[in-house]
Amino acid sequence: MTDFDNTNSGAMFVNDRKTTDRHPDRSGSAHVKCPECDAVTEFWVSGWIKTAKRTGQKFLSLAFTPKEEQQAASAPSMDVDDDIPF
Repeated sequence: MTDFDNTNSGAMFVNDRKTTDRHPDRSGSAHVKCPECDAVTEFWVSGWIKTAKRTGQKFLSLAFTPKEEQQAASAPSMDVDDDIPF
C-alpha cells in the first residue's frame, strides 16, 4: 500500500467553536509546496461564507496563516532581566 501524498491539498470543516460573527465559518489546514524551492509549508485555513453584493451569489473567502507564525504569536513571551541578582 502506498502512502497518500498531502502536498498541495488540505481540508476544511464546519467551525463548531464559532462564538462571534468575526470567527470563520470553516477552518482546517493545508500543506503547500513552493514551486521555487520545493519546501512544504503547513497552513491554517480559515473560511467565511459571504454573499457578493452585485450578484447575490454565495462564495467562500479564505485566509491562510503559516502554522509556525500562529504558534509563535500564541506563545507567552519570556522577558529576561539580566540585572536581577539571584
